Amino acid sequence: MEAINETHVSEPGLVVVDVATANDETAFAFHAALAAWWATTSVERTTRDAGQAGVRLRCYLDLRQPLSGPGRGGA
Repeated sequence: MEAINETHVSEPGLVVVDVATANDETAFAFHAALAAWWATTSVERTTRDAGQAGVRLRCYLDLRQPLSGPGRGGA
């Protein structure tokens, strides 16, 4: 994965999430769960590290957004 730069975490509430899972389906399901609660970047693919099991996924969250997930009365 590429390095995290200052722009990614330039303000409180901005988060970089690196996920390592067994397969694409699990990685995308985890991203969907995050996206149900917070503003996230979209993801289209996972990456694989040569010689290592599983897949990786990176997304960016903005926790400054009001919670709007299940049971929170939001959109």
